[in-house]
Amino acid sequence: MGPELIVWGVVFVAALSLGFYSFFIEPRRLSVTRHEIRSPELPEGFDGVRIVQFSDTHLYHYYSLERFERLVEKINELEPDIVAFTGDLFDARRKKTSTGDSAVSPSLARIRAPLGKFAVYGNHDFGYDRRTRTSGPLLAEGGFAVLVNETRKIELPSGEYITVTGLDDGLRGRPEPERTLGALPERGFHLLLAHEPDMAIRLGAYPVDLQLSGHSHGGQVALPGFGAVIRTENGRKYVRGMFYLRQTNRRDRPYRLYVNRGIGTTRLRARLASVPELTVFTLRRGPYE
Repeated sequence: MGPELIVWGVVFVAALSLGFYSFFIEPRRLSVTRHEIRSPELPEGFDGVRIVQFSDTHLYHYYSLERFERLVEKINELEPDIVAFTGDLFDARRKKTSTGDSAVSPSLARIRAPLGKFAVYGNHDFGYDRRTRTSGPLLAEGGFAVLVNETRKIELPSGEYITVTGLDDGLRGRPEPERTLGALPERGFHLLLAHEPDMAIRLGAYPVDLQLSGHSHGGQVALPGFGAVIRTENGRKYVRGMFYLRQTNRRDRPYRLYVNRGIGTTRLRARLASVPELTVFTLRRGPYE
């Protein structure tokens, strides 16, 4: 066997191994990413509160209900005080009906979060006609407050509170940031859920402390020296991880955006260098970092 043939043999085996890992191993992995969010605007009673974010499950598109039930167990093991789901419960390619699959609601109901469970619509949470909303009733049956251009207070018995706002999906819905975020008080700690991360580009005028998004799947497939291969509309600029953006006229107050890599897959069954993710945010009262 000549040297050239050996080289091609090694390349073939490496490509085969990488393909097997990308299609059958990494999509079934799960990582937990942890961050501390410090703010002097946070009420003392919320110091130490944990928010767990999950996103983009794309149920039934290569992601089974059995796997989702194991995900629920993992979320509960993290002992969240607040749970945030940032969209795409199902995958639009499955042509869901308006009521979806009722078997999902009991699993959602098993997620425990004493200070509340909140969700927003993603672009796949609309039917194949791009108009019918599919996941909202199921999330509501599972105990989630589905926020569509709406703000809720998360209040402690002491009367201290933070807010959580949810914007409608930026691709299929009708987000109303001016009306919704414009009503937030200047002071206080404000959490924002918005499926598409690039919406943050237009939100610097509002007093948001932390925006949680998904949508991009972290690129789903990332290559060394190239980065994310798959970049979706409204998820091209901010693809994964934490970003610190400048707030208009608020130089001392960072606008933090976190883009979760999501759980499931769409278009392509594979993941590479973009392991499915749960994110834990521990809130701390203190100076900005």
